[in-house]
Amino acid sequence: MSTAIIDRIKKEIEALDVTAQPEEVGVVVSVGDGIAEIEGLLKAQMMEMVIFETGSGISLKDTLKQEGVLFGLVLNLEEDTVKVVILGESNLVKEGMQVRRTGKLLSVPVGPAIVGRVVNALGEVIDGKGAIATDRNMPIERVAYGVMDRSSVNQPIHTGIKAIDSMIPIGRGQRELIIGDRGTGKTTIAIDTIINQKYEPKEKRPICIYVAIGQKRSKTASIMAKLEEAGALEYTTIVASSAAEASPLLFLAPFTGVAIGEYFMEQGKDVVIVFDDLSKHAVAYRQMSLLLRRPPGREAYPGDIFYLHSRLLERSAKLSKELGGGSITALPIIETQEGDVSAYIPTNVISITDGQIFLEGDLFNKGIRPALNVGISVSRVGSSAQTKAMKKVSGKIRLELAQFRELEAFMQFASDLDEDTKKRIDSGRKYVELLKQKQNNPMPFYKQVVSIYGANNGLMDGATYQTVSKIEAAFHEFIERDRKDILTTIEAGRELTDEVVEKLNKAIADFKEAHTTLYTAVVKK
Repeated sequence: MSTAIIDRIKKEIEALDVTAQPEEVGVVVSVGDGIAEIEGLLKAQMMEMVIFETGSGISLKDTLKQEGVLFGLVLNLEEDTVKVVILGESNLVKEGMQVRRTGKLLSVPVGPAIVGRVVNALGEVIDGKGAIATDRNMPIERVAYGVMDRSSVNQPIHTGIKAIDSMIPIGRGQRELIIGDRGTGKTTIAIDTIINQKYEPKEKRPICIYVAIGQKRSKTASIMAKLEEAGALEYTTIVASSAAEASPLLFLAPFTGVAIGEYFMEQGKDVVIVFDDLSKHAVAYRQMSLLLRRPPGREAYPGDIFYLHSRLLERSAKLSKELGGGSITALPIIETQEGDVSAYIPTNVISITDGQIFLEGDLFNKGIRPALNVGISVSRVGSSAQTKAMKKVSGKIRLELAQFRELEAFMQFASDLDEDTKKRIDSGRKYVELLKQKQNNPMPFYKQVVSIYGANNGLMDGATYQTVSKIEAAFHEFIERDRKDILTTIEAGRELTDEVVEKLNKAIADFKEAHTTLYTAVVKK
């Protein structure tokens, strides 16, 4: 045997790691409804991954790398046993089967390549476009950043929806609840917000994460197609858990989404995350808790249901400059029954978030889209998250709409109205029409500023409320064709200077002169 071969064998022997690794092994004593009760795992930790033994002679290190391995998640630590939810095919787990601890808390693989992809609640790719190269694993559960690690919310997230950006502004790092009955356009607002981020400069554009909790696969596929068509999928990750999946996976989906978001936030990037919806999340957690024999409380929800959502939503933050200044903006969605915002889960989430966008079924049925109830909707961050330009023009709208709602109710009983009241009602109707917007058609903030400034400064005077949308579209076309420098200046400076105001006033006067037919035509209902 040559010396070279002997030297090589010696080196391999020296490099061989023969260190004994202790492993704690338990035995399944009972299994049912996706829950396994295990004896022997005395040192198991809460939220730790365990592996169900499906073969022998495989080391723990190799098992963790294998695909198709059956994992469990420790959720109940009892006196002699632990209760584990099975993450996968629960019918493969039998009594007497051996279970090994991994010593690792549940985490998801993350990396830059996850953007633009669809993953499941465990972070595994499900879009059929091949594997994702990942950098590291992020823990699904972790303590939220403390007060000293955060900074104030002072930059806007533009939704592209005039009614929200002007009256209920959302800031980077805020938690804004979207709440309303089934079929009132909650998901549409969230999707429009994601689509609207394409108008942001590339270096400032947030990474978007859409978490589908217990949604039909067809709905998730349709949302993916919309995002792809709008060119928004390139900066969006979808975390999908379907209605057909077991409740533990529905419970994990939003935590997986926020763990992916934290990976990007720690790099100083901004993230927008949509939880669609937390009502289904609460139901999945209740189902899982009852199977784990945890005592039920109000409406059969477990006592820690508030803690479940608070520890999830508290992880959205605007980090301080010392920590990179990244942020996570959370848009949780809650479904109400018959507009009842005082139910258990809605009141819980309202008290955790920094404001709510309330969508009303009656307004939706009247054709007011988005069906925003301005009276109940609020942003607790307010105008500190608005651009100077939007702040300057939006002050008048909320007051006009509030007065209009009062007068509208009064108008039903009064037969004769004075001129001043008629003018206020007419003005209110025009603002209602101005704030209407088509689905999946978000408007960049600089165009919104032009529309609202025009409405405040005589653009709609002399027109009927039926022609408002036509006038707005024609005015945008006129500005883009002949006065594009106005839009460019507002977009770059994000404020209305005296020079821009002067140009806008001139543009309004010139437009009205050139488009007299729009102000005389009355559109029949």
